[in-house]
Amino acid sequence: MEPILLKIGYGIIVIGTSIIRYPHQKRNKSNKITTDKKGTLEKSLLGLVFLGMVILPLIYIFTALFSFADYDLPLYLHISGLLLIVPMLWLFYRSHKNLGQNWSATLEIREGHKVVDSGVYRYVRHPMYSAILLLVIIQALLLNNYIAGLSGVISFGLLYILRVKNEERMMIKEFGDEYKQYMKRTKRIIPFIL
Repeated sequence: MEPILLKIGYGIIVIGTSIIRYPHQKRNKSNKITTDKKGTLEKSLLGLVFLGMVILPLIYIFTALFSFADYDLPLYLHISGLLLIVPMLWLFYRSHKNLGQNWSATLEIREGHKVVDSGVYRYVRHPMYSAILLLVIIQALLLNNYIAGLSGVISFGLLYILRVKNEERMMIKEFGDEYKQYMKRTKRIIPFIL
């Protein structure tokens, strides 16, 4: 498949996720933060994810800087990556929509925050992470480069491993048994499995 088509596919993801997230970022600026667990590690992880999922892929798309690290994939994997864009964007959208005023890009509790257990949150506790997991898989399938293609998997993997337990501890501290019961009913990122 033509590399330009794959790069355009990834560009659609970057633009689509930005369009989905923007109104939530804008609206939530006015929603007062009551608990903020955004320390140095959290800020560093967010920066690393931005580097791995946006900056390095954009450098790859618009320059030949990383061409020494290119790899080939079979056509069916490229097509799979392109086909996953729609469900990934849908899940990313639903995650934001279902969270509403409770959404935050980092470890924060906002005024009026509540446990959301409806919509896609009925099936998994962290559907936004599920969407991002799909995104980094798509990134590796569309950007055939060991640097730009795999940087999302590595950076998001680190964020997930180092953040999710802290996030769940924060939720348990804030919501107690209500969140513990929710944890018993759901899996973390893949329904019925993880």
